[in-house]
Amino acid sequence: MAKTVQCELCPNGCVLENGQHSKCRARMNKDGVLYSLVYGKPCAVHVDPIEKKPFNHFLPGTTAFSIATAGCVLSCKFCQNWQISQAKPEDTDTVDLPPDTVVRQAMLYGCKSVTYTYTEPTVFYEYMYDTAIIAKKYGIKNTMHSCGYINEKPLKKLSKYLDAADIDLKAFTEDFYSRICSGSLKPVLNSLVVLKEEGVWLEITNLVIPTLNDDMKNIKEMCRWILKNLGPDVPIHFSRFFPHYKLDNLPPTPLETLTEARKTAMDAGLKFVYIGNIRHEGESTYCPKCKKMLIERIGYFVKQNHIANGKCSFCNTSIPGVWS
Repeated sequence: MAKTVQCELCPNGCVLENGQHSKCRARMNKDGVLYSLVYGKPCAVHVDPIEKKPFNHFLPGTTAFSIATAGCVLSCKFCQNWQISQAKPEDTDTVDLPPDTVVRQAMLYGCKSVTYTYTEPTVFYEYMYDTAIIAKKYGIKNTMHSCGYINEKPLKKLSKYLDAADIDLKAFTEDFYSRICSGSLKPVLNSLVVLKEEGVWLEITNLVIPTLNDDMKNIKEMCRWILKNLGPDVPIHFSRFFPHYKLDNLPPTPLETLTEARKTAMDAGLKFVYIGNIRHEGESTYCPKCKKMLIERIGYFVKQNHIANGKCSFCNTSIPGVWS
């Protein structure tokens, strides 16, 4: 009789009988061996501005070779990529792209980094890990946009090859994670701390959803947690929600809410607070000391950049990030 196997990748901890698929749909027990069903088979491959990830303090103005496979460890009701994140691998159109080819393509297109993104990179962990090792050898940086729902051991192993991570901190209550995402907040907070400790450049995205996670008291609490556990220099992106997937009944986030969230974060002591998914002065980077605009952004386009050697060109203050 075939053995059951337990997946140890994420907090879902799926225990699978023979022939059974994991909750993320990307893994399967075949006769007592756990297989990845998505290795080398991305369903999304694009060259994107790094600002789209979004990274604002990581090689601004460069492009990222971006890949994703089907599947996700969470099932957020507002997912904007639900057609692939909530799909089975066999239901998506995939291309054959082994790790070495990913790196070759990145170099061919002049990308400074490979970004594991769109769905949830945790589901294609082995593919991401092997690609990251090769990319590093060729001087290509590795970045991921993730929900942070991953166990500590695989995250630490990956961190050795990871240059930057943007983590979705979707809300600051267990209730939201449980009701809206079918997950839990605590492992995400733990991942943020691990990435910081491992020296990975970290940015945070918070999608502000009307009526669900737009309470300023919770946003203030979240910002205080970030300040205490990660420090004042971690950039946070407050992103505008648009009706999607199972939450198409809600309106887009009002600009006033995003502006208030930004002010709340800055009042809490965070130095680099951004507004995304909408045209706003909060897209740009300002020096925390002299207050001058350092990087002017319009959408994903960098119009001007006054950071030289990691410092403000006007007052010489060090600006945290990866600039070269």
